[in-house]
Amino acid sequence: MTKTKILGPEFDQRLRRILVEVLRDIGAKVLDADWSVVGSQELETVKFELQGRTIEVEAETYIGLSLTGDESDVDEIAHRVSNRTGLR
Repeated sequence: MTKTKILGPEFDQRLRRILVEVLRDIGAKVLDADWSVVGSQELETVKFELQGRTIEVEAETYIGLSLTGDESDVDEIAHRVSNRTGLR
């Protein structure tokens, strides 16, 4: 089952850095990256491949930094990010 989780604000550079570190640590590889502006909103999307499954990270103005993918992958990544940031 696919799950989306908002990890925090899209402008939190420390959170972004930690998320990328976690993804690299578990072996995820970048597949594609895109950036666009629609009206007053910016949308940055990066797709990762993890053991044949796709993980999508989006940073969207007013929405936040989100993680979408297989439920177990999202839960594990979010848990690792939370442990490193100290946020729950």
